[in-house]
Amino acid sequence: MAIPPRVAVIDIGSNSIKMLVVARAATGQYRVLKNRTLDARIGAGISETEPKLSEAGMTRGLGAVRELVSEVAEFGVRRTILVATSAVRDASNGATFCQRVKTATKQDIRILSGKEEASYIGRGLTCDPELEELQDFYVFDLGGGSLECLSFKQRKVEQELSLQLGCVRLTEKFIKDPGAPLVQAELAALAAHATAELKQSGFKFAETPPTAVFTGGSMSTVRAILGAQQQQKMEDADPLISVETIGGMLDYLAPMSLDQRKAIPGLPSARADVFPAAIVTMLAVANAARIPSFVHSVYNLRWGLAAEALDQM
Repeated sequence: MAIPPRVAVIDIGSNSIKMLVVARAATGQYRVLKNRTLDARIGAGISETEPKLSEAGMTRGLGAVRELVSEVAEFGVRRTILVATSAVRDASNGATFCQRVKTATKQDIRILSGKEEASYIGRGLTCDPELEELQDFYVFDLGGGSLECLSFKQRKVEQELSLQLGCVRLTEKFIKDPGAPLVQAELAALAAHATAELKQSGFKFAETPPTAVFTGGSMSTVRAILGAQQQQKMEDADPLISVETIGGMLDYLAPMSLDQRKAIPGLPSARADVFPAAIVTMLAVANAARIPSFVHSVYNLRWGLAAEALDQM
């Protein structure tokens, strides 16, 4: 029996670097062979007027990519795709990082534009078997460097844009001391900025909002924390998450120091400093779109790239 074609996608994000190895059978069903995330924070300093990847960030990123490329080799994939998003896209020395990866791994990195990133996220969502019945819906994907916003009509992308509202970027810009308890004035300034960016973006929100799907590591963390509270794995926790619950999580985090946040079950320690900014941004999106709840999905950018590659085989 022929082995179904396999592809690997490595997504080099601002906060983390993620790998997906997936196969698709003749029936069209997808099967995940490997899914792994490494925290590298290559986007440190991304909020600067002239963003530049630090040597430390590039070293962490290169190490993570090399490790994931090595793991991919075990699966006999037909194609390995490396992409980079906001941090590398915006950095003045992004090409230098790409060349270092090429030298070390013999792999090219495709730097996605904001529109391409949003488009592939949308494509990835259509692979989620739990969302097959959705026709008209929003998709929001929050990363370390950017927030992608899409609207679907009859499962076709109607709007897509990328905003510089990533949680690493906004933490650097608005949170003076990420190690201290949250400062309400800083959170209010961050929320006002996110709200203004959404309003000025031209993204049209419907009078009667459709279902809103939210992807990305920050919403996965929200769901993981909620799951841990019920002694469940993230994927077993309810994917429907109310905005009220998300707001309550911000209140829960507010008096905590960074060390206390790192001890919360379900919250990765490497994400604890930027997680409050992510929650504030989620709430700003919900407010702008008048959304009472989000549906969480793990089918985003990597899935969109994998689906396209498998279609070409």
